Amino acid sequence: MNLLIVEDNRDIAENIADYLEPRGHQLDFAMDGRQGLALALSGDFDAIVLDLTLPKMDGIELCKNLRAHHGMTPVIMLTARDQLDDKLLGFEVGADDYLVKPFSVKELEARLLALLKRLNPSEQLNAMQVADLSFNLQTLEVSRGGQALDLNPIQTTLLQCLMQHSPNVVKRAQLEQRVWGDHPPDKDILRTHIYSLRAIIDKPFDTHLLHTVHGVGYRLVALGGE
Repeated sequence: MNLLIVEDNRDIAENIADYLEPRGHQLDFAMDGRQGLALALSGDFDAIVLDLTLPKMDGIELCKNLRAHHGMTPVIMLTARDQLDDKLLGFEVGADDYLVKPFSVKELEARLLALLKRLNPSEQLNAMQVADLSFNLQTLEVSRGGQALDLNPIQTTLLQCLMQHSPNVVKRAQLEQRVWGDHPPDKDILRTHIYSLRAIIDKPFDTHLLHTVHGVGYRLVALGGE
């Protein structure tokens, strides 16, 4: 999942990151409501984890503004408040679920996955598609134009990350974090793996999908004319 965490408590934010990032989820963070709203409206997130009590703009106002701008991204609210009226107000402004602090990060992940399954067609959760390139999230099988492609584990991880963010650019550091965690190897190693991935998914085909954004990272998109 590609998640936005809007939480001003650094300990809670770090706890969420420590559990979810090693499990393959991509996280962006905002420490106040205004920053959270800006990211929510400009980013492409699968879901938003939103604290109710935030500086500059609280979670209720943020969620209300998000929905007013036709933002349909699923929202789970986090709060120390456990009164029924608080929960009802959260649902009234557009929250999809509610989790009271202190909470289990494992339960948060389970609620996020259940929320996405409920709000999205099952096939969208099980497969990704960019042009004629397909990735089955259940079997990890990759094909292009109906032709099966054989990827090693690192190539599979890189492709999954690029497809999840397509057509956006994925920064080099983000790809390194996804594959090697907090101990990335020399940068040339990433370039080598990208080269081998490109040789499999692009070289045999007329249209190239994997593009280098020099000095930034890579993106997976059908631009045409190449």
